Amino acid sequence: MSYKFNIPALTAAALLAASGTAALADVPESPDPIKVIMNDWTGQHVSTKIAGALLEKMGYNIEYVSAGALPQHPGLAQGNLHFQAEVWSNNVGDLYPKMVESGEIVVLGDLGLEPKEGWIYPPYMEDRCPGLPDYQALYDCAQAFATAETFPNGRLITYPADWGTRSRDVVAGIDLPFKTIAGGSEGAMIAELTSAMATEAPIISMMWQPHWIFAAHDFNWVEWTPTEGECIEETQEKDSACGFAQATVNKVAWSGFEDKWPAAFKMLSMMTLSNADQNAGILEVDNNGRDIHEVAAEWLANNEDRWQPWINAATQ
Repeated sequence: MSYKFNIPALTAAALLAASGTAALADVPESPDPIKVIMNDWTGQHVSTKIAGALLEKMGYNIEYVSAGALPQHPGLAQGNLHFQAEVWSNNVGDLYPKMVESGEIVVLGDLGLEPKEGWIYPPYMEDRCPGLPDYQALYDCAQAFATAETFPNGRLITYPADWGTRSRDVVAGIDLPFKTIAGGSEGAMIAELTSAMATEAPIISMMWQPHWIFAAHDFNWVEWTPTEGECIEETQEKDSACGFAQATVNKVAWSGFEDKWPAAFKMLSMMTLSNADQNAGILEVDNNGRDIHEVAAEWLANNEDRWQPWINAATQ
């Protein structure tokens, strides 16, 4: 719901003329709700709720729809879902590239984040596993990361099952003596990491940034063999493993989005967020217990100089 057009039309026109601003486009072009995808990690929620709040300011009806990181792509291609604020290019499965190539999914551009993904561990584990952060050390000290359920193999926490199997595939591909355990959710992964830190228990986990946990705790990243160009995760060898391909984070939409809601498409194409934007939002939600809608509204209140030009350009 929009609160932007509650003044009479003649008054609005007079204000626009007085300010030298061109008349707004006929927005919303359709009253149908724009179905915006919500995944299951807080950073994506921050990006999504900011995008949704901006669309509502423009007068659009918004419907938030929960979808998995991989199942969302057919929904976008078929037009059952309309916009995704964050697609991490290195975790998209097999269907997404084909749908982009065919034009069923349209890439609106880079969101602006500078991401990193890989395995992290607490610094105290370097005393128990000499040779870290080099991944080769994990072959010799897997038992330092073991639990009763995985011994003699180490225990590695991976992304939730519906985020894909990248860590499991790397472990299998380079014959690393670890058992992979899928995290139940982002929250479950963070809870296990923070609990281990409190007691200096052994732990190693797949993780990504931006994320508030790196402001709250010290973690080290496992280091891999440097490679020229992109790391090809599927063809790694034990003695020269490159680890994980690093992502770009793109905004994407249903192919019919631009025709149905052209001003919204233009605004979303211009929208960008930084690591600092997202880290601050994640911290407020996950650490301080604030409501995501409130956090998004606060971002809008503090950043009008950034987002107002996007809306102005999209609606003129």
